[in-house]
Formats: sequence, structure tokens, C-alpha cells
Amino acid sequence: MEAKTIPEVVLNSGHKMPNLGFGTGTVPLPPSHVLIPAFIEAIKVGYRHFDTAAYYGSEESLGQAIAQALDQGLIKSRSELFVTSKLWCTDAHPGLVLPALKSSLQTLGLEYVDLYLIHFPVRLTQGVKGLNYGKKDILPLDMKGTWEDMEQCYKLGLAKSIGVSNFGVKKLSQLLQNAIITPAVNQVEMNAAWKQENLRKLCKERGIHVTAWSPLGANGAVWGSLAVMDSPILKDIAYKSGKSMAQVALRWIIEEGATPIVKSFNSERMKQNLQIFDWELSESDSEKIKQIPQHRGFKGERFVSEFGPYKTPEDLWE
Repeated sequence: MEAKTIPEVVLNSGHKMPNLGFGTGTVPLPPSHVLIPAFIEAIKVGYRHFDTAAYYGSEESLGQAIAQALDQGLIKSRSELFVTSKLWCTDAHPGLVLPALKSSLQTLGLEYVDLYLIHFPVRLTQGVKGLNYGKKDILPLDMKGTWEDMEQCYKLGLAKSIGVSNFGVKKLSQLLQNAIITPAVNQVEMNAAWKQENLRKLCKERGIHVTAWSPLGANGAVWGSLAVMDSPILKDIAYKSGKSMAQVALRWIIEEGATPIVKSFNSERMKQNLQIFDWELSESDSEKIKQIPQHRGFKGERFVSEFGPYKTPEDLWE
């Protein structure tokens, strides 16, 4: 499949982003000798938008895959790829943002990322490793100071676009009060079983593009649900249309104006997930999808603390 068959969206920064992303974060993370060939295969079959993060541990493997793809002539230049990375919570402190991005760039072996996101509206004590932190390590986010540092990353050209991830209506509105540069993207959990309608309405009003992580419900052992892939409504639409359930679920996101971030290291599923741009859901199918019960997969309890800014999951997500 030719890469040109993937449509692009124009972000408020003026930069173009392929309207389907390839996710690189998974638990447990496979070793590099598994990841690198998977990323190269994704490039071969047509993916041009890759989503990573400092927290995922996949930046180095992705960077090596990009270097090998260039050596093999799979892509002619770095500019053919759109690479997203994210600022982890331990670096979400004024003064630490730019060094964190520079560290990610060094790990990726790149001179810039196309998009840099604040991973969560959360700040953790500097230096804590992974999820090995105590409840008192969850600190209020300095929204104004952290975003000013993100704007500096943009002004220096180290990030072509900047944005946020997992910001609900209240937190996004708070950030926008002081932002000189409006976030280009808000990456959030979004799928047919968690539609995020109010948040998407605000993003549309402010020209912020939504990218959807967990587009198939992230059926993981730690979090996620089968609300998407066990949906009888989606099963029925898939059967009648001759598409896979994943294709129907992804097509719905595309038609809602968002960009899904898919994650599969299986070559056949990689190809299937690309085949969502040359057909449409019927009006009646779209109406049926509206009936799917709503269920958030990722509750975010790890960021809830009686000592911190979020005493309940509702405080975190609003």
C-alpha cells in the first residue's frame, strides 16, 4: 500500500499529519530485536505517523528503525515521517521540559519531533522511576510554566507542533487561559465505547485536533475493556459490510474527525488497519454506533491521592 493513500490533516501549526498513527507503547515492552523489525514492517506497508513517548521505552528502537529504513531506501528522507513523543510527568516541571525533549531527541537520533505532547496533566516528583512512586509524589501541575516551556520547544524548532494528552475540558480550558500558542493536538482515550463528545466539541471550537489512543478499547490485563471488540452493534455492522470489527471501529473515529493511533505488531493486522479510507459507514450504521454504552477504559487511579491535586478519578478526568 502506497503511503500517499493515507490522507493528511492540517494542524493549527500549519504542519500536516497523516490521519492514522502507529502506536509504539505496550506492556510488557518487547525487546529491541522484536520492535525494530516491527517498526520497519510498519513503514514498508505504508505507515508514516509514529507515536512514542519517553515513558514507553520505545524511542530508541523507533529511532533505529527509522535509521535502517533510510539506509534501506524505504523512505528517502526523515521528512517523510511524522514522529510524536511525549513529556513524562517527572519532567513536567518548568526548567525540565527542554532538557527532556533534548534527551528524547538524542534517544531517537533525530533533530526534531513533529509533535511533542504533555503526556498527562500530572506532575511527579523529579527522579522517581516508572510507577515506583508514593502518593505524596503526585504534585499539582504548573500549567502555565510547563506550557511556556513547551512553547519554547516549538520556538526553537525542536518540536514542529506541540500539544497535550489526556487533558479533559476543565484542564484544557485552564491551559488555554495562558497559552500564547494553542495546542495543535489533544491525544485522549477515544473509541466507539468512549466517545468524548464534550471534549471534542471544545477542541473543535479551538482548532485543536484530537488523536485517539485505545481506538479498539485496549483490552489489556492492567486496564481497558472489551466494550469495543465485544460490541454486538459493531459485530453486526462488520458482518454486513464485510469489514473487520477493528476496521469499523477505526472508520468511525475517522468519520468523527479524529486520528486513531493503532497498535499491532502483526503484519496482516497492520495492513488491515490501513484499509479504512476507501469506504464509509452508512448513516444507519453511524446511528447504531451512537447506542453503544459508554465506558472509560483507563481510570487513572495511579494519579489519585488524598495528598495530591486529584482526590478522586473524577478530579483527574472531570
